[in-house]
Amino acid sequence: MKKCPYIVAVDDDYDMLRILKRTLELEGYGVATAADGNSALALVDKQQPDLVILDIMMPQLDGFEVLKLIRQRSSVPVIMLTSRCEDTVLRNALALGADDYVKKPFSTRVLIARIRAKLRRLNS
Repeated sequence: MKKCPYIVAVDDDYDMLRILKRTLELEGYGVATAADGNSALALVDKQQPDLVILDIMMPQLDGFEVLKLIRQRSSVPVIMLTSRCEDTVLRNALALGADDYVKKPFSTRVLIARIRAKLRRLNS
């Protein structure tokens, strides 16, 4: 029996987390959510997910800081979510080790396609 991929979604916007969780579960993924960077790091350590979706703009530990800390302990694929789409922000995310980024607001179909692409590469 094949295990379903497990995703950690991180965003300080509870409505966004609810949308992400529902969308991903409907696609057959296991999902855990975190509303802040410290909770996200604890989930990544404990659950060892197949992929992380990480918001950039969060209080205390922002997505860049969380990404740096994830990269110190894991090579899990990370897709950044951002409403900031300046070239420098996106370039910084990729330079820190993000595998992809999705601009907010986003199409759930595009997000799912990007998740599938990352997981397919992981499993090949």
